[in-house]
Amino acid sequence: AAAAAAAAPAPAAAAAVTAPAPKSTHGRDATPEEIEQRIKDRQAKAQAERTTDVLRSAIIAVLGHVDAGKTKLLDNIRRSHVQEGEAGGITQQIGATFVPHDEISTRIKSVKKAQGFELKVPGLMIIDTPGHESFHNLRSRGSSLCDIAVLVVNAHSGLEKQTIESLQMLRNKKVPFVVAMNKIDRLNEWIPSPNAAIQNTLKKQKQSTMQHFNAQLNMVKLQLAEQGINSELYWDNKNDREYVNIIPTSAVTGEGMPDLLFMLAYLPQRRLADRMSFCADLECTVLEVKVIDGYGCTIDVILTQGFLREGDTIVLSGLEGPIVTQVRSLLMPAPLKEMRVKNAYQTYPEIRAAQGIKVAAKDLETAVAGLPLFVAQYKDEVPLLVEKAAGQLKSSLRSIATVNSGLAVQASTLGSLEAMMDFLKTEKVPVAYVGIGPVHKRDVMKASIQMDKDKKYGVMLAFDVPIDRDAQAMADERGLKVFAANIIYHLFDQFKAHTEELKRQLREANKHIAVFPCRLRILPDCVFNARDPIVVGVVVEEGIIRQGTPLCVPSKGMIDIGVVESIEVNHETREQATRGQEVCVKIGAAGGEKKLVGRHFEVTDPLVSKISRESIDACKSYFRDDLSKDDWKLMKQLKEEVFQFI
Repeated sequence: AAAAAAAAPAPAAAAAVTAPAPKSTHGRDATPEEIEQRIKDRQAKAQAERTTDVLRSAIIAVLGHVDAGKTKLLDNIRRSHVQEGEAGGITQQIGATFVPHDEISTRIKSVKKAQGFELKVPGLMIIDTPGHESFHNLRSRGSSLCDIAVLVVNAHSGLEKQTIESLQMLRNKKVPFVVAMNKIDRLNEWIPSPNAAIQNTLKKQKQSTMQHFNAQLNMVKLQLAEQGINSELYWDNKNDREYVNIIPTSAVTGEGMPDLLFMLAYLPQRRLADRMSFCADLECTVLEVKVIDGYGCTIDVILTQGFLREGDTIVLSGLEGPIVTQVRSLLMPAPLKEMRVKNAYQTYPEIRAAQGIKVAAKDLETAVAGLPLFVAQYKDEVPLLVEKAAGQLKSSLRSIATVNSGLAVQASTLGSLEAMMDFLKTEKVPVAYVGIGPVHKRDVMKASIQMDKDKKYGVMLAFDVPIDRDAQAMADERGLKVFAANIIYHLFDQFKAHTEELKRQLREANKHIAVFPCRLRILPDCVFNARDPIVVGVVVEEGIIRQGTPLCVPSKGMIDIGVVESIEVNHETREQATRGQEVCVKIGAAGGEKKLVGRHFEVTDPLVSKISRESIDACKSYFRDDLSKDDWKLMKQLKEEVFQFI
C-alpha cells in the first residue's frame, strides 16, 4: 500500500527524542541563545541537504462552485479500480486523498504529452477540505500549504460567484492553478470513451459536438479573460507561466481525468521542484481536532516536510496555553478496500512528508487548528518551542483586525475565524471581539460590553462551536443574542434577520423624533379650513412630508403652526408625500396659541418642517436610507440657513 511505502519503519535515532540535552562546549547546560542557535543550525543543515532529485508529494487543493462537479471529480480520482474490488493503491487520508506514484504512472499512459515523461513525484496529496479552509486553515509559515490548485468550472454555466471568489483567493495567495472544464459529457451528442485521455476522445466526436465544445471553451476563456486571466487548452499552451492551462474533463465518464492527473504531476515537478524538494526540517500544520473511539481526542495534521515519529515530544498552540505532549500513535486509514472493517486505522512508527496523519496523544482537547506543530528533539528545546507556540496564536489573533464598536465572533479554528471575518468584511459588519473554541462565560462577558456602546452590537456569532450551558444562561440574563450555525451564510442570515428586527423596533421608537426635511407651498384657492385643524392643499416643492411632521413659517419669525395629522390624495390617506406631489394636509395645533391662515401667516408664505439637532441625529441613525441625496442637501440648507444651528 502507498501509505506503507510513505511510512517506513522508524530508525533507532527516533529514540533520541527523550534524550537529555547535549551540554554546551564548557560542560554546562546550554543557554536559551545556544538552544536557539542549535535549532537554527539543524534547520540550515536540512536546507543545505535538499536536492531536486528527492521530491516530496505535491499538495493540491480543489476549488470551485458547488455545482461545478468538484465532489464527483474527487470521487473519480479515488474510485480507480475500486469497482473491480481493488484499491489501486489509493489511500483515503486524513483530510486528503493520496494518489501514489504507481497509480499516476498507470493512469497517464494514454496521455499524448506524457510520452517520455519521467514521473519523479512520489504521489499527489489532494486536500479534501472546502476551498476556503484549504487556504485559510492550511498555512505553513505565512504561505499557503498547497503547491498547486484545481479550479473546477462547469463547461455549461462557466464562471460563477464562488468560482470568481476562489480565483481571487488563488491570485492573492499567488498559488499556481489549472482549470478543469468539467461536465463535457453533457455536450450535444457526446460520444463517451470512459477514462480516456481527452485528445483521444475529442477525435471521435461529431462536427456539431466539436462546435458546441469550442463555443463553451471560448465562453470560459472569455470569462477568465474578464478576470484578467489568459488561458489555453493545455496541449496548445506554449507558455504556461503566462497562460493558465485548461483541461476538459468529465467526472462522470472519467474522460480527461488522465490529463488532469498528468498536469498535476507535470507542472509541480517542472516549475516547483525547489519548493517540493524534500527537507528533513519539520513543517506540520494542525488541520482539525477530533474525538475518535478508542483513541480519545486526536489531531489531524498535514505533514508538509520532515518526519513524524511515535514518541516525539510535540508542542502546539492551545486555547488555554501551549500544549506539550508525546505522540502515542501515528494513524492513517487502511487502503480503500478495507475501509469497511471496524478498525479503519493502521499505526506507523514513522511517517515521511507529505502526508495527512491522525496523531493520538494526551491533552489535545484545547488544540487550535490552523497553526503549526513543533517537535522538540531535546528536552531543553521545549521552553523555547512553548514560547513560539504561544506567540503564534497571539500574533494570529492580533492580525485579525477588530474595531472598538462591533459584534463578537467565536469560531472553531483559526481558519474558520478568518473565513468568517473575510465574509463579514465584505458585508461591512464591524467586529470588536474574536475568540477560538467553545463559547464560555468569559467570552459572553467580553461580548456583552458592546451592548453598552450600541444595542445592535449585543450579538455573538458562534461559527461551528458548542456553547457552554452557563455561558448561554449568562447571555440570556444580559440580553446578549448568541447565534450558532456551522455554515457561514446561515449564521449571517440569522444575524441579518436580527438586525432587521432591531432596526424596525428602533425606527418605530424614533419615528416621532425623526423629522424629514420638506418645503411646502400652499396652493391658491385650496384653504379648506383656516383654523385648528388647518386643512390646506399644498405642493411639496422639496423633500418629504410625513404624518407627524411639525411645520413652521420662516418668513413670520419661525412661528409653529402645528403637526401634520393626515395626508390625502384624491380622498385616499397616505403615510407621506414626496417632491412634486400635490396633496391635502390636516395640521393640528401642537399646543399653545392656535394659528389662523390669513392672520398669523399668509397663503403665499412657504412652510418648512421644523428640524432640530435631535431630529437630524435620529434621521442619520435610523432613517438614513429613506432620504435621497437631495433630501439631505435640503436638510443641510434648513439647518444652516433657516434654523441656523450647528
